[in-house]
Amino acid sequence: MRLHLMTHPEALVIARLDAGVEPPWDWTPGPFSSLSRSPQETSVVCLEEVVPSGTLTEGPFRAVEVAGPLAFDAVGVMAEILTPLVPAGISVLALSTYDTDWVLVPQDEITVAESVWRKAGLIITPTILTGRSGS
Repeated sequence: MRLHLMTHPEALVIARLDAGVEPPWDWTPGPFSSLSRSPQETSVVCLEEVVPSGTLTEGPFRAVEVAGPLAFDAVGVMAEILTPLVPAGISVLALSTYDTDWVLVPQDEITVAESVWRKAGLIITPTILTGRSGS
């Protein structure tokens, strides 16, 4: 079965905070958010618009969601998504939730990524359909 990827229109960033620091803003709105901690840092993926100025960030990114839920024993899902992007030189951030996988694609490369994935046989659709041509 071909993978179905759904692109989200909102701009996301990944913010870096010092180890053990809680984000001092509401990082939970949007199509996807994530908080990850290591002994060296706290990373927050969230909407670009909610991050306070002066915070170290990378992005903006567009979130691409794998239609799920995916079975935990599914093999090769990320390989199928990421392998076609390598020759195109597109670097992404891959994350997983309990139900599915997500890929954050640099916003200025989302159109190229979508084209590459279509050529590789993946199904790509936006999460918001307007009914207007060219949208």
